[in-house]
Amino acid sequence: MGIFSRFTDIINSNINAILDKAEDPEKMVRLIIQEMEDTLVEVRSASAKTIAAKKDVSHQINKLKAESDDWQAKAELALSKDRDDLARAALQEKAKSGEAAASLEHELELIETELAKLQSETSQLQEKLADAKSRQKTIIMRQNTVSSRLQVKKRLDSSTVDNAMGRFEQFERKIDDLESQVESYDVGKRSLKDEFAELETDGKIDDELAALKQKMAGNKSAPSVTAVGTKKTKKA
Repeated sequence: MGIFSRFTDIINSNINAILDKAEDPEKMVRLIIQEMEDTLVEVRSASAKTIAAKKDVSHQINKLKAESDDWQAKAELALSKDRDDLARAALQEKAKSGEAAASLEHELELIETELAKLQSETSQLQEKLADAKSRQKTIIMRQNTVSSRLQVKKRLDSSTVDNAMGRFEQFERKIDDLESQVESYDVGKRSLKDEFAELETDGKIDDELAALKQKMAGNKSAPSVTAVGTKKTKKA
């Protein structure tokens, strides 16, 4: 037994509500789509049979109308020959053809009503089917994404990652120890670059020291303003 027992159940169904209640939405939407596609085939088959029946009834109506016209012509011929008996019989046959045609016309109206209903429901079913297929893609994509995220979360929360990070930290400590050992060999050793840098530094200091000495010597040799004024007063 399918998900839906009748065609109207599919037409009136709420796909969102069905998927919300489903334990496995992806599986459920696949079943819904399969049920819709099977039902659509059946509905199209029924529509084809109804269309065929409509054509057959229309053909019979046209035939009866032609027979009615033919009996009308025969009745007129009989009257022209003064054969009232034949004219009466022809009109009776005409009436039978008319009644049969009227009955078939009523049947044709019912068939057309049913066919219009089938066509309308087929359109609704196609829309439902398109919506279900669209949701199927979204559901599968979301489920795959969530599954991938869940796997990542499990791996991040597992002890395997912690152990791996612990090993990385051990390797880093070992490398730090090796670098320290290498640096210890260089303690007290001066490279050629270091010696030239020291010479440049010493040269700058010597230049500053010489400039400072020259400045101090200049300050000592210059006579003060007060002393010069005193000498001039005594001479006068």
